[in-house]
Amino acid sequence: MRDTLSKIAKIHEKGSKFIESELKNNGIKGLVTSHGDILAVLYAYGEMTMKDIADKIHRTRPTVTVLVNKLEKNGYVTRKVSPQDNRFTYIELTPQGEKFKPIFEKISTDLNNLLGKNLTKEEIDILDKLLEKILMTD
Repeated sequence: MRDTLSKIAKIHEKGSKFIESELKNNGIKGLVTSHGDILAVLYAYGEMTMKDIADKIHRTRPTVTVLVNKLEKNGYVTRKVSPQDNRFTYIELTPQGEKFKPIFEKISTDLNNLLGKNLTKEEIDILDKLLEKILMTD
């Protein structure tokens, strides 16, 4: 695949720098780009178990645990033991996490616009499908 991975890495780096800059411009401290996937699934689905989060974002549970610990330390999420079965702990957004949602959505939209500015809608759809196929390869 020629230098596809190198190009993907450069796009990732460009996106990360943009996100870091926007977080700083909005006075957000304690968040890094890797927290974005977790926040995105919590915004989309509400409270979730660590396992469910890990499955949705295609990360290991230990990795998710580290990221959630940091989000909890910074006040964006909290843990809640299931009242039905205390073996299950749910991760849910705090009021601070909910308050961050509009900023998160604006940064996401601005990043998508930046990365897709030279592509047609059809090209973006094709690229998304191709990248999804690559991700599903085991």
